[in-house]
Amino acid sequence: MDIRPSAVIDGVQHLSLDQHSDNRGYFMETFRSAWLPTAKFMQNNMSKSEAGVLRGLHYHRSQEDLWFIPSGLAEVTLIDLRTSSPSSMAVEQFELSGPAAVYIPIGVGHGFYAPVETLMAYMVTAAYDGTDELGVLWNDPDLGIKWPVESPSLSDRDLTASKWADVPADLRPS
Repeated sequence: MDIRPSAVIDGVQHLSLDQHSDNRGYFMETFRSAWLPTAKFMQNNMSKSEAGVLRGLHYHRSQEDLWFIPSGLAEVTLIDLRTSSPSSMAVEQFELSGPAAVYIPIGVGHGFYAPVETLMAYMVTAAYDGTDELGVLWNDPDLGIKWPVESPSLSDRDLTASKWADVPADLRPS
């Protein structure tokens, strides 16, 4: 197992997981508390996305995430929405699948496009609270994000999210 800090966004960690295979299949640890000792994960979730789905951009002011893709492929986009961060407004894009995971700190916007049917397992450091489920319009031109698709399948929430310029200051991460 190897943990590598993002070269783009402060606090993001990329985890390369060890996969032990034999003729029956494989075994892999997807999380161990010693890997991210300051993250206190308390809830585990799973989403299934059909091919062509884009989820995001979402962010939290009190929750950290750890994403892992058990099946499929996520074309991930992260953007540092923290005003006090040395990497404020930096964008990082990468593919996530197989024996890998990504840790997303508080205030980092996150979303992904599923080019194929994709399962995402993700752990969070806070129980679900609708007041901390915040979002930004996925294709806000002011953010300059280049997604691999022009017309994805979106939820109503993601389709109608605010542009970043319209997000009130009290809802922005510091």
